[in-house]
Amino acid sequence: MLKEQLERIVGENNVSTRSSELYCYSFDASQVKGKADAVVRPRNTEQVADVVRLAAELGLPVIPRGAGSGLCGGAVPVNGGIVLDLSSMDRIVDIDIDNLQVTVEPGVVHEKLNQALSPYGFFFPPDPGSTAMCTIGGLMANNGSGMRCVKYGTTRNYVLDLEVVMADGKVVRTGSRTLKTASGYDLTDLMVGSEGTLGIITQAILRLHPLPRARSVILASFETTTLAGRAVVKILSAGIIPSACEILDSTAIETLRRYDPSVELPDAGAILLIEVDGMENTVKEEAETVGQVCSRLASEISVASTADESARLWKARRLVGAAISRIDPKRSRVYVGEDIGVPIKELPGMLEYVHSLSEEFGIPIMTYGHIGDGNLHTGMTIDMLDEKGMETVNTVADRIYRYAIELGGTVSAEHGVGKARESYMELEHPTSMAVMRTIKRALDPRGILNPGKMGL
Repeated sequence: MLKEQLERIVGENNVSTRSSELYCYSFDASQVKGKADAVVRPRNTEQVADVVRLAAELGLPVIPRGAGSGLCGGAVPVNGGIVLDLSSMDRIVDIDIDNLQVTVEPGVVHEKLNQALSPYGFFFPPDPGSTAMCTIGGLMANNGSGMRCVKYGTTRNYVLDLEVVMADGKVVRTGSRTLKTASGYDLTDLMVGSEGTLGIITQAILRLHPLPRARSVILASFETTTLAGRAVVKILSAGIIPSACEILDSTAIETLRRYDPSVELPDAGAILLIEVDGMENTVKEEAETVGQVCSRLASEISVASTADESARLWKARRLVGAAISRIDPKRSRVYVGEDIGVPIKELPGMLEYVHSLSEEFGIPIMTYGHIGDGNLHTGMTIDMLDEKGMETVNTVADRIYRYAIELGGTVSAEHGVGKARESYMELEHPTSMAVMRTIKRALDPRGILNPGKMGL
């Protein structure tokens, strides 16, 4: 019955209830699992709205999904229902350079968007490690960011207007085509980062930024991660805002070398990859300042001499998340405790704490991430059949989450809350969760939009 009703909306070939296909939509890159009643692949906003109206009539959950590359169970149908696969809605509708904006559908892949913008001399600055597969819709749903958010900010800073299907199937626009507006509540900002719990994004107008004229990448080696953390604090307090500032600890360096022997990285307790960009004269001056600041703490400093050398360093950085899960075929990457954010001055202490947990529990913890804005990723692997090992990893993750919050930080800086981290929402937001739930009830009174997520 449900299948037939959905087929009348999107066509026979765009609905599936086969067990094999439902299984493919039962998970993302996290350990969260669920099973949908049906998977629907809409082609336009009208079809999305009609599916949501049907779901509202039947009281069925609706779960929007992009590439399925999420790390927190955000697109997993934990309460069953209809998974809306939006990956087919992948048009770049309009590139409007005169107005510094581009209009896209949610299924556009991040890398393809920037490839389309490059000939115009512009780009969409958020730069996730999963650029080759993640969708713009997923980035907006989680307020993702990536490696260049130190200087350029997160996805939220570039969304001007959204077309959103609400819980009753009505379609609304949330913002404006202007670069700024002071008119009414900021509904656009409300939707970005809401993980599909308040509405389903079907189109977005994004602000663009001109490509920088020059870039320079500095590689600094340190004896410990703590020293690297101190260097970041000093770089920023010296008035240098790098376009990117990434950390790789000794475990990450070793992992990358084993995964790809062609990767050329120094022996160190940790390295920083620091990129400055802008006009050529400014870039040269800032690169020299970064070198001077780091020299007091670093054991070695080098500057990429060519664009190819810089590209190789960034390629190595992008590989690290995948590399850890391929080192030992008996062990799998576990995405818990892996996306914390802390205030900049607390970075050395947080890095030291993670190192102490590694020693206390006798498990390797690979630390890497966007240290320039306080965002750290911790990579742990286990034998999935080892119940005790899973219990240990969860204990370590819990300690990491709680310490980050204690330092005034967050359990998720860019990957989202989803199902995996929802139990920490009350701890992180003790006075505002009630307000969030009030908003959720007001916009989704029947609770059909991505239920069971974000502690709502």
